[in-house]
Amino acid sequence: MDTLRRIFILCRKELLLALKDRRSRIVLIVPAILQTLVFGYAATYDLSNVPYAVLDEDHSAASQALIAKLQGSGIFRRVRSLDSSLDIAATIDDKDALLVVHIGQNFQRQLESGSNAPLQIVLDGRNANTAGTAARYVETVVAAFNTNWRIAHGARPPAITVESRSWYNPDLETRWSMIPGLIAALSMLQTLLLTALSVAREREQGTFDQLLVTPLRPAEIMAGKAVPSILIGLVQVTAILLVSLLWFRIPLAGSVLTLYAGLVVFIVASVGIGLAISALSVNMQQAMLNTFVLLIPLMLLSGLTSPIANMPRAMQYVTAIDPLRYAIELVRRVYLEGVGLTWVLDDLWPLAVIGGTTLTAAAWLFRHRLG
Repeated sequence: MDTLRRIFILCRKELLLALKDRRSRIVLIVPAILQTLVFGYAATYDLSNVPYAVLDEDHSAASQALIAKLQGSGIFRRVRSLDSSLDIAATIDDKDALLVVHIGQNFQRQLESGSNAPLQIVLDGRNANTAGTAARYVETVVAAFNTNWRIAHGARPPAITVESRSWYNPDLETRWSMIPGLIAALSMLQTLLLTALSVAREREQGTFDQLLVTPLRPAEIMAGKAVPSILIGLVQVTAILLVSLLWFRIPLAGSVLTLYAGLVVFIVASVGIGLAISALSVNMQQAMLNTFVLLIPLMLLSGLTSPIANMPRAMQYVTAIDPLRYAIELVRRVYLEGVGLTWVLDDLWPLAVIGGTTLTAAAWLFRHRLG
C-alpha cells in the first residue's frame, strides 16, 4: 500500500505540473486537433477540380460528347482550349493545366468505322502521384464513353465490363484511411515527447536530485512518470477520435472498447520508449532531439502513408519492431472493418511484447542511471 500511495502522489504531482499551466493544457490537446485537421484536408491523394486543357482537332459530335463526359464527371475543370499541338508544351510548362486531352482528326470517323480512335493524354509528370491518379480518372471516363458509344450505335458492347465496389471506404476517400491512422500516430508523437521530457525537465530545473533523496525507489519514479503520460495519451486519442467522428464524419464500424484496449497497449509501449529516452538524456534539448530522430523512421516505416508491402524486403523486416505499424493496422481494422478483439490479436501480441521490452529496458536504465 505504501508503494501505491507513493506512486499515486508522484502521479498527482506530474499531472498537476502538466495541467496547472494554461499554456501546457493547450499544448497537450490543441496541436493534436490541429494536426488532425491539417492532415485530413491537406494530406490527401483525392483529386477534384483538376485543371485540364483540350486540343480538339476533330470538332465532331463524338469529340464534344467525350469532352462533355469529362466535364460532367465532377473531377475535371476545363481551363483552356488549344489551337495547335504547339500550345501543349507551354500549357504544361506554365502549370496552367495538369493534363491536356488531345483528340486527333477523324476521331468520329474512326469510331463509326469500328477502328481504333487514338486519344492522347499529355500529363504533367513533375508530380507523378497526382498525374497517375488523373490519368486513371481519364481512363475510367473514356472506358464508360466507349461502352455507351458502342451500345448507342448498334455495335456489340465489350465482352467484359468492370464494376468495382470498395469495401470499408465506399468513395475511396484518402482521409478515411489517413485519419484512423493518425489516431495512433499523433498520440505516439505527443506521448513519446511528453514522456521523454519528464526526467530531462526535472534535471534542468534542479528538482530531480530532490526526488532522488525521497523514499521513492527508481521503479516507483518510473511508474509515477509513466501513468500520467498514459492518461494524457488517452485524452489525446479521445480528442482525435472525436474530430474524426464529429468533424470528418467517418463512421466507427467497430467497438470503442476494442479500439481503446489496443490503444492502451500501444501507448504503454510508446511510454516505455519515452522513458528510456528520458533516462538517457541529460537535458530537454537532448531529449527532444533523440525523440524526433527516432520518431521520423518510426513514422516512415509504419505504413501510414505508404504500404509496407511496397517496401524492400529488408525494410519490411525492420518494421516488425515498430509499434506504430501494429497500432495503425489495429486502429484501421477496428475503425473501418469493425472487427472484434480476436481478429486483432496478431497486432496486439507484438505490441505487448514491444511494450514489455521497452518498459523492462526503461526500468533497467532507471535503476542504473538514477539509482
